[in-house]
Amino acid sequence: MSKAKVAARAEPIREEVEPDVERRGQPTMADVAKLAGVSAMTVSRVMNGKGLVRESTRRKVAEAVAALNYTPNQEARNLAGSKPIRVGFLYSNPSAGYLSEFLVGLLSQSGLNNVQLFVEKCEAGQHEEEQTRHLIENGLDGIILPPPLCDSEPVIACVTDAEIPAVVVACGLPDERVGAVSVDDFDAAYHMTRHLIALGHQRIGFVVGHPNQTASARRLAGYRAAIEEKGADKAEELVVQGMFTYRSGLDAAEHLLALAERPTAIFASNDDMAAAAVAVAHRLGLDVPGDLTVTGFDDTALATTIWPELTTVRQPIAEMAREAVQALVRRVRALREGGDGEDTKPEQVRMDFELVRRQSDAAPRIRPPARLPAVKAAAKVPAKAGAAKRSHAAT
Repeated sequence: MSKAKVAARAEPIREEVEPDVERRGQPTMADVAKLAGVSAMTVSRVMNGKGLVRESTRRKVAEAVAALNYTPNQEARNLAGSKPIRVGFLYSNPSAGYLSEFLVGLLSQSGLNNVQLFVEKCEAGQHEEEQTRHLIENGLDGIILPPPLCDSEPVIACVTDAEIPAVVVACGLPDERVGAVSVDDFDAAYHMTRHLIALGHQRIGFVVGHPNQTASARRLAGYRAAIEEKGADKAEELVVQGMFTYRSGLDAAEHLLALAERPTAIFASNDDMAAAAVAVAHRLGLDVPGDLTVTGFDDTALATTIWPELTTVRQPIAEMAREAVQALVRRVRALREGGDGEDTKPEQVRMDFELVRRQSDAAPRIRPPARLPAVKAAAKVPAKAGAAKRSHAAT
């Protein structure tokens, strides 16, 4: 599950769709290439998962596909085999790094499995059911739901009521009505917290993820279990609510580092918030990791594009997206063949996580108590002598 480090963060793709694309209707591979600033051949390589393509280029193509709602029909027609499988991808995620990673895996596996993708953005909590129904009306064979929509009861109910096979990705606790691909968020956060305690940290700040995701609660529970087990400081002031955004990470880190007794380590529930904590530490003149250890979760490209590079929990996001496509394809094909056994039941896949150590963690620095240098008392000069000296100087 190793992946190459990205030397520089990919420039964000603008989301404006060219006017001629809107007039023509369905965007083409050439439109994707133009928006991503690459060749059509490069787009084809990304779609089919073939050839050597830099990770930053894959992200640009993935973001262009999402912005244009491009469906790789041509790739599907060129592939031999059964009838193409139409899969909807409904997304709403505040982390651009997470979404880009997810799209890379989704697109590459879709090209290999004769899958036509229908991509639509859905703001969590805002007309979720309406947007889900709109996507289903495209005649989908299945749907993939990443976080936070993977935990949305209205969306899952809408999909299951329509009898559409679905796979949720990175959910906290899988729903038995749908397939799921996830890691053990509790265990991952537990191991990271134990790692920090083993380094010698006792006051560990924790930045919680968005409350609309069950994974956030699972990670918090893992952190607390390790703190309790090892007898570390469990003061409630060390736990701060975040929203999985960089901005919320700034606010959380400022709060933690303003405490009378600040933590020696901060464990953030994703890399975006961890990167924000590093920025706040630098602004306050703190050395990372000398004065403050900072760790994250996910191992997105951001983890290796800041300084120092983040120690983090690697959640194999791209691989999870690929597995979601494969699980959905297996189920759809089994249903097409009229099966009614295990092959038609939703799959629950648990993938491995990995603790990746880089340069942002270290043992807490133990400083000796501040001591003022000894100062000899100045000799007192008698008043008369002083006056005599001043008089002599005057003459």
